[in-house]
Amino acid sequence: MVKYGSEKQVDAGYAYAKEAYKAYGVDTDAVLEDMKKRQVSLHCWQGDDINGFEVDAGGAAGGILATGNYPGAARNGDELRVDYEKAFSLIPGKHRINLHAIYAETGGEAVERDQIKLEHFHKWIDWAKKLGVGIDFNPSCFGHPMAASGFTLGSKDEKVRRFWIRHVQACREIAAGIGKELGTPCVMNIWVPDGMKDIPADRLGYRTKMKESLDEIFAVKHDRKYLIDAIESKLFGIGVESYTVGSHEFVMAYGLKNNVTICYDLGHFHLTESIADKLSSTLLFADDILLHVSRPVRWDSDHVVILNDDLLACAQEVKRCKAFDKVYYALDFFDASINRISAWVIGTRSALKSILFALLEPTQFLIEAENKGNYGERLGLMEEFKTLPFGAVWDKFCLDMNVPVGSDWLKEVRQYEEEVLLNR
Repeated sequence: MVKYGSEKQVDAGYAYAKEAYKAYGVDTDAVLEDMKKRQVSLHCWQGDDINGFEVDAGGAAGGILATGNYPGAARNGDELRVDYEKAFSLIPGKHRINLHAIYAETGGEAVERDQIKLEHFHKWIDWAKKLGVGIDFNPSCFGHPMAASGFTLGSKDEKVRRFWIRHVQACREIAAGIGKELGTPCVMNIWVPDGMKDIPADRLGYRTKMKESLDEIFAVKHDRKYLIDAIESKLFGIGVESYTVGSHEFVMAYGLKNNVTICYDLGHFHLTESIADKLSSTLLFADDILLHVSRPVRWDSDHVVILNDDLLACAQEVKRCKAFDKVYYALDFFDASINRISAWVIGTRSALKSILFALLEPTQFLIEAENKGNYGERLGLMEEFKTLPFGAVWDKFCLDMNVPVGSDWLKEVRQYEEEVLLNR
């Protein structure tokens, strides 16, 4: 592979970009300093195709499926943590990890999900302390015999519903403990696969059960400096094409009424729906938002995040709302058809590029033209801003953060694959 560029070339490109943005009143040095604070939570399930480490595990199910059989998937916590470290070394900045409950390490003992405890995550906590990274968390309401009916917190079977209530309650205790041990709030997101393939006759009944379950779960209060609760909606999925209990309307109403953070997943809406358009409305009434960045291609197919219009539009809207300190970025995709380290790095670097692009936008000129009613000028400026030398600023950010510039990181992934992944 051709060497991307020397430090001297990167600095020369940045000097030009700095002047170009300065002409529009943008201080690129200040933006780069701000970028050091921006964090993305990297999801553990990309590293092992959401299999987890349970003894007698049920495996992924309930609309969750990782396709492909690329070699090198992590088989245990130690391998997954090593893979994480490799990915972190190729991504600029200091970031977080996002764990599912099924990644508990129980020392070979079968522990039911409603019985998991903080002690089962101490390897993760100790490792996070060593690296200085935060941990986010998720209950795992899928891939289990108690989820075979397609219902969990919304189940009319009281035995099933009670099991999942206990599971999520246990997860909240774990998440709060993680936040306390690491000194940074743990964002715990609840998503459930509940729904039906065909037309239901009692939509209200299942949603009533879901509401009762959530009310009981959130009855125990935790300090938000340790735990931030979130709930996530979904439009449809495999086997739940006609009805999901936790629809967007249900989640938004419940979250706003009960001061629970709303999670927007870019893949959980109709393909022509703009998640970016929803952010300003939500931020008027909510303190914060959890944003799961994913990429739908047909349905909620969870492809690796790329720097596309949808991702850019979300970042631009967050910037225009002055809300980067109110929006938590987390990845949510799984692709087993390509190198899993590549998927993490591509997705995270793309998310960070979108944030940088938005922070560099000379927004004040757009608002000024809009307020004057000069929409032609606004549109013209939007188009001109797209070709400002953003890439040179990104290269400088990578250089300053001591990670590979341009495509140089691919060589390291290939070497890691040959030396580590292919030997598993």
